[in-house]
Amino acid sequence: MKNYLVFFCVVLFVNQGFTQSKKFEKLLQENLKLSVPILRVSEVGATDDYLIFDTRESIEFKTSHLKNAKHIGYDFFNMDSIFKNYPDKTQTILVYCSIGIRSELIGEQLKSAGYQSVFNLYGGIFEWKNQSYEVIDENKEATEKVHTFSKEWSKWLVNGEKVYEK
Repeated sequence: MKNYLVFFCVVLFVNQGFTQSKKFEKLLQENLKLSVPILRVSEVGATDDYLIFDTRESIEFKTSHLKNAKHIGYDFFNMDSIFKNYPDKTQTILVYCSIGIRSELIGEQLKSAGYQSVFNLYGGIFEWKNQSYEVIDENKEATEKVHTFSKEWSKWLVNGEKVYEK
């Protein structure tokens, strides 16, 4: 009987995670246009191979971000600043946000401006952290914190410490 109870608990736990990922996948499929080629977390490899743009807002970036990411924001995104600071339009660029919606829109602008190799991180920093990849804070220290924007959006982060304004 004890073994049956343990087995039931394991199945319930695994099923809960699978259900969460199915719902997250559905959210992404419903909201992404796939106008910018995607890269899944497992396809990224070493982040040193990319110019990484974090398209979230400053408070989100300061809480945590991918190693080597450059904060370019969303609300105050400025293409002139991109041209000035990143003139090589052949450089491979990886854009990301919380789940990939804002970064897709920024990726579209980069592509329209002539940047040739732009990819959107599918599932964004949430999926990055959900798959146990490292994020760093504004002091370049590893952290478990991820800014989830709001309580509602925090349900999509299943691995890490959720941070948002209340």
